Amino acid sequence: METVTFVETLDREGGLLAAAAEKAGTGAEVPTCPGWRVRDLLRHTGTVHRWAAGFVAEGHTSYHPDGGLPDLDGDRLLAWFREGHRQLVTTLATAPPDVRCWHFLPAPSPLAFWARRQAHETTVHRLDAESARDGDPAGGAPADVGTDFAVDGIEELLCAFHARPRSAVRTGEPHALRVRATDAPGAVWTVRLSAEPPVAHRTGADAADCELSGPAAALYAALWNRRPFPEVTGDRSLAALWRERSGVT
Repeated sequence: METVTFVETLDREGGLLAAAAEKAGTGAEVPTCPGWRVRDLLRHTGTVHRWAAGFVAEGHTSYHPDGGLPDLDGDRLLAWFREGHRQLVTTLATAPPDVRCWHFLPAPSPLAFWARRQAHETTVHRLDAESARDGDPAGGAPADVGTDFAVDGIEELLCAFHARPRSAVRTGEPHALRVRATDAPGAVWTVRLSAEPPVAHRTGADAADCELSGPAAALYAALWNRRPFPEVTGDRSLAALWRERSGVT
């Protein structure tokens, strides 16, 4: 996917998140994030938006901490979130393609990284806001998550996030977990689990102990622990392991 497409997705998803949060109210519980209320979701995502924009706009070439969570609530918090989201979209849309700054996953360029990462960050948290608005995380594929975008998000999660040493998805004995998007040709991954960080790659017919399958959008939400897995075959303990250990920090 092109950087401009990620920026357009980020723009739309932030608007959907804010609208769902406003409808739910900042005091509503967020079923997909136990212990959080909508105010926590807005504070977190808005802080991440400003943090990300800072790297691109200010050209930080090493890690730079965020500015901390705001002491805001209600309409003022919603306005603050929308302002930061707009700032991020504008920063990414107008940045030179060769901008140099820190980023933490492999990418063709820093700008490509931040556009992709923030599009997925915001989409996942939009699902959280909608779970608060609707009172419960819905089953099946989430609305408005396109197949190509979902496939890209699965790729980022499996092959980049969980390739890092901090991934806690580990097993005492080697196992293979297959992830198959049933509506996207070639969107099949094998994730090798062991006492080391998972190793994932696109695959064909590799043997697997467990398979997670379903439409790409449903798998995307499920792998981020926002929906149930559409279908699980084989060793269900590996699906449970993913649920328990795959939270990204």
